[in-house]
Amino acid sequence: MSFTSIIIGVIFILNMFLAMIVVFLERKDAGATWAWILVLFFIPGFGFFMYLFFGRSLTHSKMFQWEDQKKVGIAQFISNQLMEICTGNFPYRNSIEKKYHDLIFLHLSNNDAVLTQDNQVDLFTDGKEKFQSLFRDIEKAKDHIHLQYYILKKDDIGKKLLAALIKKAKEGVKVRVLYDDLGSRGMTRSFFKELRHAGGEVEAFFPSKLHIINFRINYRNHRKLAIIDGKIGYVGGFNVGDEYLGKNPKFGYWRDTHLRIKGSAVYAIQTRFILDWNQASHRHDIHYAQNFFPKDVSAGQVGIQIVNSGPDSEWEQIKYGYIKMITSAKKSIWIQTPYFIPDASLLDALRIASLSGVDVRIMIPNKPDHMFVYWATMSYVGEMIKAGAKIFIYDNGFIHAKTIIVDKEVSSVGTANIDVRSFRLNFEVNAFIYHEEIAHELSESFMKDMELSWEMTSEKYHHRSLYIRFKESISRLLSPLL
Repeated sequence: MSFTSIIIGVIFILNMFLAMIVVFLERKDAGATWAWILVLFFIPGFGFFMYLFFGRSLTHSKMFQWEDQKKVGIAQFISNQLMEICTGNFPYRNSIEKKYHDLIFLHLSNNDAVLTQDNQVDLFTDGKEKFQSLFRDIEKAKDHIHLQYYILKKDDIGKKLLAALIKKAKEGVKVRVLYDDLGSRGMTRSFFKELRHAGGEVEAFFPSKLHIINFRINYRNHRKLAIIDGKIGYVGGFNVGDEYLGKNPKFGYWRDTHLRIKGSAVYAIQTRFILDWNQASHRHDIHYAQNFFPKDVSAGQVGIQIVNSGPDSEWEQIKYGYIKMITSAKKSIWIQTPYFIPDASLLDALRIASLSGVDVRIMIPNKPDHMFVYWATMSYVGEMIKAGAKIFIYDNGFIHAKTIIVDKEVSSVGTANIDVRSFRLNFEVNAFIYHEEIAHELSESFMKDMELSWEMTSEKYHHRSLYIRFKESISRLLSPLL
C-alpha cells in the first residue's frame, strides 16, 4: 500500500469520525449540521482543520460563578419582581414599561435580567465623543475602574487609555482590565507591565496555550463594558482601537452606538463584569464588597434590563428579545447591524411584520470587514426587499451599531449582531430600554444616517452579476458557520 493511499485512508476515517461527532454527539441545529457535513465532504483535508478551529463545542457547565451573588440580594430581588409582575402589582413608572410587561417578564424569568427604573442614559454615536466621556469618568474615579473589551489594541487610543489607567492605579484606584484573547490578538503581557506594577490587574478571556495561535475561534467574549466606581456603566459597540475613531482609511468614519448609564442598571453591568472576570482570573477573583454596589445611585427615570447571552445559556436570550419586540410591532421596526444573517425564526418574524404593513427598515454597511459575512448578508437582504422591507446601505464609512427600535417606544443597544455567531457562539450583552425619549433619540440618529445612505431597491438588487450571486449563494450555504 502506497503512502498516498494511507494518507487518503486516514483522511477518510477522520472525515467519517468528524461527521459522526457533528451529527450524533454535538447535537447542533440542522443548518449547522448540514453545513459541516458539506465542508467535510467537499474539502476533506482542509475541512478537518476548519472543524478544529470553528466546530468544537464548548463545555459550559458552571462556567460563570460568583458565590457572593447572594450578598447582593439578586435572587430575592428577581423573585420579588416576578411575583409582583405575575400578580399585577408591579409599580411600572411609565406606560412603555407596562405595555411591554411580557418582554420584561421574558428577560427576568429566563435571564435573571432585573428591571431597573431609575436610570439616566447618554447616547453616543461617535467614537471621539464616547472616549472623551470615558476618559473624563476615568479621571474622576475614586474607588475602582473595571474595563472589558473584545478588541483592545496597542495603538494611539490604546496607549492613551493605558496611561490614564496607570495614573489612576498610582493614585490608589483599583484598576481591572479584561480583554478577549482572540479579538485582541495583537496584545501582549508586556503592554500592561507598568499598569501591573502600579497595582492594576489584567486578564485575558480564553487565552491560547500556544501563545501564537488560538484554536478557539468560536465562543469569544464579544462584550464591551466599563464600570466606574459602581456608579457609571458603559455598554455598546465601540471597542478600543484607532479605527473606532475613524482613523483607518479602509473603513473611514466609524458609526457605532454606545450607552453611558447612571442608575441601578450599573449593578447588572457590574455583576456581568465580575462573572466574566472570575471566569478568566486564576489568581485575582473578585469577592463581594459594598463599594462595587454603592447605594443611592438613582439618577433618572429610564427603565432598563441588562440581558446576557452566550453558548453557556440555555436560551438564545437576546435573539428571543429581538423576536418578541418584532412580533409586538404595530408601526415600525428599525434595525442597524453590520451583519444581517438571521436564522429562520428571526427572518420569518421580520418578513411577517413587513408583509403585515409594519415599516421595516434595515441599515447595513456599504463595505465588508469580513467578506463571507458580507456576501451572506446581501443574500438575506434580497428576501427582505421581496417582503417589502426597506434596505439602506450606509455610505459614510462603516456602520457597526447594533440597535433595534420598535414603534419608537422600546429599543435595544448592545454588542449582539443579527447573526448566528452573536446569538449562539459568542458571549454578548444588550441593554433593553423601555423609554420613549431614548427610542426617539435613537430614531433621530437613524434618520440622520439615512441621509448618508442609499436605498437598495428591488431593481438594483436584481442587477447583481452572476458572479456576485454565486458568492452570495455559497456564503449563505455556510452562514450557520459564520
